[in-house]
Amino acid sequence: MDIFELADSLKALGDPTRLKMIALLKLRDFCVCEFVPIFNISQPAVSKHVSRLKAAGFVTETRKGQWVIYSLNRSRLEEVGYGLSQLPDLSAEIEELGKRGLLVTCE
Repeated sequence: MDIFELADSLKALGDPTRLKMIALLKLRDFCVCEFVPIFNISQPAVSKHVSRLKAAGFVTETRKGQWVIYSLNRSRLEEVGYGLSQLPDLSAEIEELGKRGLLVTCE
């Protein structure tokens, strides 16, 4: 990886919202509609963040009917030297959102 690619990758990770998305994707796959209530921002704003992570290679997508499911590209993250063990565990936050009925599932 050259210096410009590394700089671009770090810029993609240099946003708190995108870092939190990476931490969530560490736990499981998500669609954009699931991120909207978590971040309390519009669907287009969420899509823009996901698009930035995808362009940097951190996120991959899979189509499931009308849904686009996003997954973490763990090998890309490790290439940049950002160890997954450094990301916060957000499983309690996801559980709380589920209890409050704020998580939707794309099925």
